[in-house]
Amino acid sequence: MTDPQSRIAVSTWSLHRLLGTTYPHDLSTNAIGPEQETYGEGEESLLGLPSVLANHGYHRIEIVSFHLRSRDPVYLDELSDQLKVSGVTLQTLLIDAGDMTDPVHGERDTRWIAGWLEVANRLGAENARIIAGKQKPSAEALKRSVAGFRHLLSANAGSSVRLVTENWFDLLSTSEMVHGLLDQLDGQVGLLADLGNWAAPEKYDGLRSIFPRAELCHAKASFAEGQIDELDYGECIGIAEQAGYTGPYTLIFDAEHPHEWSGLGIERDFILSRLG
Repeated sequence: MTDPQSRIAVSTWSLHRLLGTTYPHDLSTNAIGPEQETYGEGEESLLGLPSVLANHGYHRIEIVSFHLRSRDPVYLDELSDQLKVSGVTLQTLLIDAGDMTDPVHGERDTRWIAGWLEVANRLGAENARIIAGKQKPSAEALKRSVAGFRHLLSANAGSSVRLVTENWFDLLSTSEMVHGLLDQLDGQVGLLADLGNWAAPEKYDGLRSIFPRAELCHAKASFAEGQIDELDYGECIGIAEQAGYTGPYTLIFDAEHPHEWSGLGIERDFILSRLG
């Protein structure tokens, strides 16, 4: 990605107030749950979002699974068409539930996640982000996660959708566990490095450790009274760039102030000012 602008993406999570509604997951079924106005009625539908993003100058998107109102092929094809018409690339489907390391429900959750890989393929996503596990770090939990990923890799064989995981939840709460998982998967699963999932100041050393392996990045900044934390954000972006990271930065915004579009613009402009 040589063009700095092409290195910017937006997650639907960052526009949850604009979208308003979500469709909570029930891990016991592949059915989409009933619509909930989690963040109010919303002003835009997911189908209309690609053209709105393009109008704001964004051409890469990550879609959180709970923003999809249907898994019907007709709906998925319509969304795919809207992405193509708008010139917006579906970078990642974020499968936002499931725990493959759960000792009771791990196998069920792995099958549930596999069903969402079918959605990622139907939509033409470049990647599918999968939660590695929510159990406390242990050799047994790591073993269950590796087994789950191997099952998913087999289910997704022949697909162009790249499976990635994220430094998120308990299992991957340290850089050591991130490396431990990825080493056992022999490069078959990529890493999405999230700037906001670990706490400062320890997170900086952790990010320095894992960023050489990162293929994607969730670039979340902290805001206070509408002002971005430039010191923290600058340190995180600097770590990524110093590690030789050349992938996209997906803007993650979740503050009350400023407005979502304004917050995304502040993050975007800050990142672009730090790129060569």
